[in-house]
Amino acid sequence: MGDFITFSGLLRRLAVKLSKIANDLRLLSSGPRGGFNDINLPAMQPGSSIMPGKVNPVIPEAVNQTAFQVIGNDLAITMAAEAGQLQLNAMEPVIIYNLLSSLRMLTNACDMFTERCIKGITANVDKCEKMVRDSIGIVTAFSPFIGYEKSSQLAKQALQTGRSVVDMIKEEKLLDEEKIENIMRPANLTGPSSLFSESQLKTVDETGTHLRHSSFADFRALENETKGAAAHLRYYSLADLSAIQ
Repeated sequence: MGDFITFSGLLRRLAVKLSKIANDLRLLSSGPRGGFNDINLPAMQPGSSIMPGKVNPVIPEAVNQTAFQVIGNDLAITMAAEAGQLQLNAMEPVIIYNLLSSLRMLTNACDMFTERCIKGITANVDKCEKMVRDSIGIVTAFSPFIGYEKSSQLAKQALQTGRSVVDMIKEEKLLDEEKIENIMRPANLTGPSSLFSESQLKTVDETGTHLRHSSFADFRALENETKGAAAHLRYYSLADLSAIQ
């Protein structure tokens, strides 16, 4: 029964990964006012049964429940394999039943997850941009340019006053507007920054590994050009993005 245990273990691993993705999507779509609200999941029901107007993430929740069942099936298969005596195992029916059940459920869950959730996800670009600009942690990106001591001072002031770090940098004229916007570009915040080394710039140009020239405004322009077909950049490969750039 060892091969069945291995196969079931792989199905369990897939179930755990799917459930983790579902959890992430539920968290990122939580809100709209009391949660992250970074993304929108397609609405699959008219609302909550106890809270009028609330739309639940029912597709990710269904994927979670499927994963729980597959994990349970794996335990049943493991115990059935363990129950063998010498070269005889009378528990094969429950092993096969649970394996086939797990395969069927995971197949259906993947199809449902893709068609009724993943393909319809959109990003709340304005909310994400505001969260970045209002974040105190954004001071880390400015630290190489204004110094650690000044960055620490600004972070403390921002925490005490509720003001934006970026606004305070502009107010004190620590950096000019163009420099601030370059630092704030998504590619410079999420990948190797293009602000430091010409060799890095050359590597990025050759590989197209991130969009060092792209800003939130660029993303909006792209969405307008495609008439909303690309609410975010999930339809584009790195090669596509490099060509657009």
